[in-house]
Amino acid sequence: MFAVKPLEQVRNIGIIAHIDAGKTTITEAILFNTGRIHKIGEVHEGDTQMDWMEQERERGITITAAATTCFWKPFSSDAPEIHINIIDTPGHVDFTAEVERSLRVLDGAAVIFDGKMGVEPQSETVWRQANKYHVPRLCFINKINQVGGDFYRSLDSIHKRLSKNAHPIQLPIGFELGIRGIVDLVKMKAYVYKEYHDKILTEEEIPADMLEKVKEYRARLIEKAVEADDQLMEKYLSGVELTEDEIKLAIRKSTLKGNFFPVLGGDGRGVMVQTILDAVAHYLPSPLDKPPTTGIKPGTTEQITRKTSNTEPLTVLAFKVASDPFVGRLTYVRVYTGVLKSGTYVYNSSTDTRERIGRLLLMHANSREEIPEIPAGHIGGVIGLKNTKTSHTLCDESSPILLETIDFPEPVIFVAIEPKTKADQEKMGLALQRLADEDPTFRIRSDEETNQTIIAGMGELHLDILVDRMKREFKVEANVGKPQVAYKETIQKGAEGEEKYVKQTGGRGQYGHAVIFLEPNEPGKGFEFLNEVKGGHIPQEYIPAVQKGIEEAMTRGVMAGYPVVDVKVHLRDGSYHDVDSSEFAFKVAGSLAFQKAAKQASPVLIEPIMSVEAVTPENFMGDVMGDLNSRRGQIQRMDDKEGGLKAIGAKVPLAEMFGYATALRSLSQGRASYTMEFCEFAKVPNNVAEKIIEERGGVGTKRAGS
Repeated sequence: MFAVKPLEQVRNIGIIAHIDAGKTTITEAILFNTGRIHKIGEVHEGDTQMDWMEQERERGITITAAATTCFWKPFSSDAPEIHINIIDTPGHVDFTAEVERSLRVLDGAAVIFDGKMGVEPQSETVWRQANKYHVPRLCFINKINQVGGDFYRSLDSIHKRLSKNAHPIQLPIGFELGIRGIVDLVKMKAYVYKEYHDKILTEEEIPADMLEKVKEYRARLIEKAVEADDQLMEKYLSGVELTEDEIKLAIRKSTLKGNFFPVLGGDGRGVMVQTILDAVAHYLPSPLDKPPTTGIKPGTTEQITRKTSNTEPLTVLAFKVASDPFVGRLTYVRVYTGVLKSGTYVYNSSTDTRERIGRLLLMHANSREEIPEIPAGHIGGVIGLKNTKTSHTLCDESSPILLETIDFPEPVIFVAIEPKTKADQEKMGLALQRLADEDPTFRIRSDEETNQTIIAGMGELHLDILVDRMKREFKVEANVGKPQVAYKETIQKGAEGEEKYVKQTGGRGQYGHAVIFLEPNEPGKGFEFLNEVKGGHIPQEYIPAVQKGIEEAMTRGVMAGYPVVDVKVHLRDGSYHDVDSSEFAFKVAGSLAFQKAAKQASPVLIEPIMSVEAVTPENFMGDVMGDLNSRRGQIQRMDDKEGGLKAIGAKVPLAEMFGYATALRSLSQGRASYTMEFCEFAKVPNNVAEKIIEERGGVGTKRAGS
């Protein structure tokens, strides 16, 4: 199957959006229109192909990114058929890691917007994630044929909140329920349908009452697109009419450069997705359009560059691990160079181990087709990998390479969990470890003081789903505590810490001596360790032990026992004893020196701040704003929405948001709604910090961190 299409005819794309914008429905319609399925599933009826997990079908939301494959011959065109690998991603903020890891391996994306709502909070998040990985994308404004749907108002919100470089390549014919097709601004033709679930678009002349608007938008489109091609710009400025192929070439070049985002619109349930497929074929990149793959030689800083080709040494990134109910542990991979073949051995350069490739699969949600190999530029599934996790690199042992890892956000909420029976105890540990292997934003630890198991994640829904999966998939019953905020500790100034760990018992003693300087690191930069010891005052073999001691001390801060983040540690000096020094002694010295320095470095508690958007009827706006202010919220903006609604954007501490759904319903007679996503960590006010420290029993070194 893979050998049929040359790489220039391959597209690896993601469908990304805010929750409820219609991603999964559009993916279903794409599969229907490409002949992959014979019935479009409905999310609210729980019969979609892409939302295959029980929890997804029950809740009507996407939880895990699902991969599928289809083929498309562009409509009314002599362009060749293309092979499309699609990943349908979740829209709920708690599962943002699924979007992050998908965009890391994709070449292009289709961003879906709800035409009734325009740009929503998670729309901004996925847009930023796509910017981070330099992913070219197109926009589809969905649901414009429904009451309240408005293509032009949604386009305006894209310009205001995302990019001025988003330009329509088609305009809708009609308004709301009266929409019956589109005008293609490139071909200057109208395409209409009788019913949205028809498979046929009929070509017509452009309606006379739209001609002026069409010409205006087409001129803007061409003017922006030709910026990517000097020859076409010169031709356009000289007044020569560009051909259809030249306009397509200009749009493609601009889109691939990231300077242009084609905008389409319609009803994503039916025939209009054919225009999305055409745009994917014409404007989004093939693997050959992406820059060569770069990595480093393991254990060095030497950079390696490889072009997308089957003849280059093997370079593979594992971007997702899943527990498949039928085949067990399934690893999703993107093959950048070389050919991954079943039955062969590969080198995991992230762990310095060898792995055997079992079966290779072409994925379609939770069904699969076995294939002998995955060539360069493609995405597939691997069965049989035991020690490969998300972000690991697989390669030829004779030509090792280490790719850049995927960064995931830190958990912001945690709960205590315990098995209901003794029989569940061992099973729970195994289940939690399997779930943590799958999900890099899910963390597990033991509280040394209470002997409880603590699980941490991105939100209440995230943890609810994981506990539910543990019950259904692993048959483990558990009691779950009240959600708690994952506070952190950090420092505000530099300080020195020195510790000599000396212990003399009858035989050999212990001796370790470390002098460190601690200073704040940039927010989000995490921990940095710099060895500045001169003259061999600490032997090289003991340096890692000092670092390990410091890292262990950072798991329990000096204020309330929460983890310490964003610090830079300089190991400046120390001393050793020829006989008594040991790794253990230097580890303890490093740990105690860190605690001393941290106490002198103006430590502070920091808390997760959430970006909240509350949408409310105007007459309740004052009450909603007052309530957000009472929750230590800072109002950032107010926008008008369709139907007399107001959108209030605010930054609010997560600690103040528990139970907000109930409070908001009460304030607005059940008519307001809200969305929330993680924004940043910020200092906890002193009066609030004092209460938290008191509740934690004072100095935090007695307890484990969050």
